Amino acid sequence: MGWHQELLIGFDLETTGTDPAEARIVTAAVVETKGGEPVGRREWLADPGIPIPDEAAAIHGITSERAALGRPAREVADEIAGILVAHWSAGAAVVAYNAAFDLTILAAELRRHGLPSLGERLAAEGLAAGAATETGPVVDPLTMDRALDRYRRGKRNLETVCRVYGVTLDDAHEAGADALAAVRVACALADRYPEVAAAAPWDLHHDQVRWYADWARGYEAWLRRGGNPTATVDPRWPLR
Repeated sequence: MGWHQELLIGFDLETTGTDPAEARIVTAAVVETKGGEPVGRREWLADPGIPIPDEAAAIHGITSERAALGRPAREVADEIAGILVAHWSAGAAVVAYNAAFDLTILAAELRRHGLPSLGERLAAEGLAAGAATETGPVVDPLTMDRALDRYRRGKRNLETVCRVYGVTLDDAHEAGADALAAVRVACALADRYPEVAAAAPWDLHHDQVRWYADWARGYEAWLRRGGNPTATVDPRWPLR
């Protein structure tokens, strides 16, 4: 049937900012899907421990006052990591739009709170050897769309890409809605590109490692040509 018809795990975070090294989790969702339809869902409201900037609150609607009612960030990060690793250990792929952002923030939160990393958890499950391991398989519709429809003009945020692939997104920047939309875009990409649908999840994961690095090199060169000679773009995916 192809990986896109199997169990897929949508994952999304809403955060305090856009720097993965500094941003903190505010809300999170893990949505279990089959054939693009939800069959299970977990959602979290976290107290990030720092004020939420007004510009971030304007995007996802969570103020510092509301977040203060959430659970401690340490507990939330630990639970999310445990759930993702459990799904990987069961053979499911995790789908995240711009995965290098969400997974890097989760990894930073785990380090911040002295919790086992994703790699360490995978090693404990017997899926990998050592702490510096591959995390996955991951499906990132943004990375796939950039590689498969490289020359399409316009924005590539989730809202825009949903319109391109005919996916309904009713509540953008709500973690559960974004996680489900990411899965549905991934399924639409698989339907449009048979070679992607036919790939094994780990083979597709490794394709995305290469595609993301190619995009990063091209974007870095474009920035340098545009007047920023020292610009650098991290080529690592899905974790930076």
